[in-house]
Parts: sequence; C-alpha cells; structure tokens
Amino acid sequence: MTTNVLRTAEGWWVVRDDRAVLADTKATTTAELIADRAAVEEAAHSGGPGTPVMDLRVLSPVTTPCRVVAQMVNYHSHARDSGFTGDIPPTFFRKASGSVSGPRDPVVRPPHVKLLDYEVELGLVMGACLPIGTVVEERDLPAYVAGLVITDDVSARDVQLAKTQFYESKSYPTFTPCGPYLTLLEPEDFAHLLDLRLKLGVNGDLRQDRTLADMIVRPARALTLLARFQTLDPGDLLLTGTPGGTALKAPPKPVEKIGALLPPALKWKTFFRSQARNPRYLHAGDTVTANIATPDGRIDLGEQRTPVTDAHRDPE
Repeated sequence: MTTNVLRTAEGWWVVRDDRAVLADTKATTTAELIADRAAVEEAAHSGGPGTPVMDLRVLSPVTTPCRVVAQMVNYHSHARDSGFTGDIPPTFFRKASGSVSGPRDPVVRPPHVKLLDYEVELGLVMGACLPIGTVVEERDLPAYVAGLVITDDVSARDVQLAKTQFYESKSYPTFTPCGPYLTLLEPEDFAHLLDLRLKLGVNGDLRQDRTLADMIVRPARALTLLARFQTLDPGDLLLTGTPGGTALKAPPKPVEKIGALLPPALKWKTFFRSQARNPRYLHAGDTVTANIATPDGRIDLGEQRTPVTDAHRDPE
C-alpha cells in the first residue's frame, strides 16, 4: 500500500483522501523524511481530522541540494519521434538541482529561450546509497528506491540543439517541477510499476500518454548502468525518460537529407525558423498538467499543474 506525502513550509504531511495530517518529524530533507518512516506511519494511522489538501501551499517533495540525473531517449515512442532507428545506447545526463521547483510553481522561460518544451517523466527517489559497481535486479528495487514523483524535464530546445548542451538547456531555475506527492512504496508495489501511465496536457490538450511498458531501459537496469560511474544517495532523483508527444520532433527524412547538404549555419537557421512556426512549444499563459497513476489507482502520484511565464528582462 503506497503512502502519499506532501511538503509545505510547515513540514511533511501524510495524505488521506482529500485531507492531510502533519507528521511529527524533525526531518527537513527528503532523505531525513525517508529515514523517519515511523513518523509517516504514525501520521497515516492518526485519528485526527486533518487539513484539506487544497488549503496547503505545496512545495517540491524533493529537497535540494541533491543529485538530479536523467535518462535520454528512454521510450520507444520518443525514439520514433526523435528519428532514431536501431538500438539506442543508454545515455544519462545531469541537471542542476537548482532547477527543481514545486508542483504549482510557474515554469519561467528565460528571455533568450524561444523553443520551450515539456517532458513528463517518472522520477525515482532514492532511499539508500547506490555505490559504484552495484548490480540491481528487479527484486532489489525496494532496497534502493523509496518512492516516486511526477517530474517535468522542461527543455530549452534552441539551447540544447544549437550548443548540443543538455546541462544548460535543462537546468534553468523552474525547469524540473516535482510533485505534488512523494509516493512512498512498499515492496509489493514495485510489481505494478509497468502499469503506470504518464499523461501530460497543455491547456487541456493531451500531448503525452504512455505507460512504462513503452520504456526502453527499465529502472533496475538503469540503476545498474548508472552505478558503473555514478554514486547515488538517499533523496537523490533519477528522471527515467519521457514518452513521445513532445513539441520537438525530427523532420521528415527527405527534409533531413536536404538539410544535411546545407552549411551548418544555414541548416540551423532553417531548422529554427521552421520550429518557430510550431504551435506546440510553450508560451507565457500556457498551463501544463501532468499525471502519473495506475489504472486501478493503486499507485497515484497526483496532479502537477504549472503555469508558464516569461522572465522579466533586466534593465539595460
């Protein structure tokens, strides 16, 4: 049975239907909260009336600083959208933890970014240290993963593509909305991970909709590959990739072949000019909603709802 936890400025709350009970814990970080499961259990079974969830000003349940690691092109549908064929090597990249924001906070587009994209992703929150060289089997997942969160890997595509720079393009402040819930799992819940369905909409228009069954490298294998070179600690966050449906898509093959004949500067100019006409990129005034849950509701990570705003330009 999963337990959904919220974080506010007042502390950590255990969710029971539409109300929440404040946990009696001194934990100030996600890692400390995970270590104090007794306080979570006590709040879950408290007889108090609780506080309406809608009255709480919810923060990201992933506290910072922490490691934020992400998988690239990890759904078959996203691979097709991106123009990949054949085997796709597992690839990871880092995001600055300063990009983490709350599930209701605005996504702020920097003034120089024109192609702002969305990527709903399942986030794994670590509950134990993952040392270098660890081999994680499916049966071992409960020993390393404490819970799940909804994340949105917001991306500045013009920065990412022109500079081939993942770190910068995905690390601006507010570019990793997390939550609302930290969904703490019991060992038996892990058998239902592949039933999780990821959905993302923009202004009510459904853009992404796939289950984890579409995933290329699944969590146990991903942690094993990551542990070849990267240690993870409790409270660290692994974003496990996004399904198809993002604003960015590879151009049709004939267009791609013609573009390959152009000088690089002209090729990028032509590409960005065509992308600027794509209405699916995010703009100020848009609202992005994201949900991750199993059809039977056994695991339900809640709803993330983030408005998009433009950053104010500094006076010259």
